[in-house]
Amino acid sequence: MTTTLMATLWGIVLAAGLLCIWSSFWEAPVKRRERSRFVAELADDLVAADLPRVSPTHLLLMCAGAGLIVWLVGYALTASVPISLCFAGFACVLPYAIVRRRARSREVERRVLWPDAIDHLHSGVRAGMSLPEALAALAHRGPDGLRPVFQVFEDEYRATGSLTLALDAFKQASADPVADRIVAALAVTRDVGGTELGTLLRTLAQFLREDARTRSELTARQSWTVTGARLAVAAPWVVLALLATRGEAAAAYSTAQGTMLLGAGMIISLGAYQAMKRIGRLPAEPRVLR
Repeated sequence: MTTTLMATLWGIVLAAGLLCIWSSFWEAPVKRRERSRFVAELADDLVAADLPRVSPTHLLLMCAGAGLIVWLVGYALTASVPISLCFAGFACVLPYAIVRRRARSREVERRVLWPDAIDHLHSGVRAGMSLPEALAALAHRGPDGLRPVFQVFEDEYRATGSLTLALDAFKQASADPVADRIVAALAVTRDVGGTELGTLLRTLAQFLREDARTRSELTARQSWTVTGARLAVAAPWVVLALLATRGEAAAAYSTAQGTMLLGAGMIISLGAYQAMKRIGRLPAEPRVLR
């Protein structure tokens, strides 16, 4: 009986070993999970806002946590579920709005610096430096606001010696449409072996300067209008927050009619704010590489 059992166990072990050897000759297909457009854009915003360690899931959890905290505090102060839910809804959007605003601010700052970086790159190439050396030199001699992303390129290139991997790391660290355009131009030049790199860089720098100048003028003209629209949307809710400190006002808004009024007011406020943003939004340059 013992001999039969041992023979069975050895047969199972031998079969498992042969199965492992056979499976090692076949490469399992890697299923890449495609992210939705919202999640991809949110990840880019986190990187652009200098929060690369925060994932979109973490940010969404922060939004939910902020809404829950505001709801608890609002209910403790007003004892009104509808009022606390309204302000909890605004609190849920607040972390996301802060990240978006910081990312857009960083993008505006870098938009002015990219032409200078391209000029430095052009000067380095003309001076006889190789393309990887000229790009790595920008981590020390480039514009201050762009040195961290070029430092990523330098570290990756020194670690791997691959220009492709270094450009990919630079692209991911930048999360910027202009960086994608530069990477695409350099990749084409490297693969095709074009001799017009200098002309391409000069043209790109000139185009980026004109685009930055135009956008800054339009933004300056729209600033007063956008600020006034934001104050108009926020004013009723500030008044509601002040009224909610009074017990009779909170009780009035806790009724069915008050709840309907608050719901309609929130829908109108959010709709008006989104319409204002859509009307005053400048054309955003999409990312060509992700």
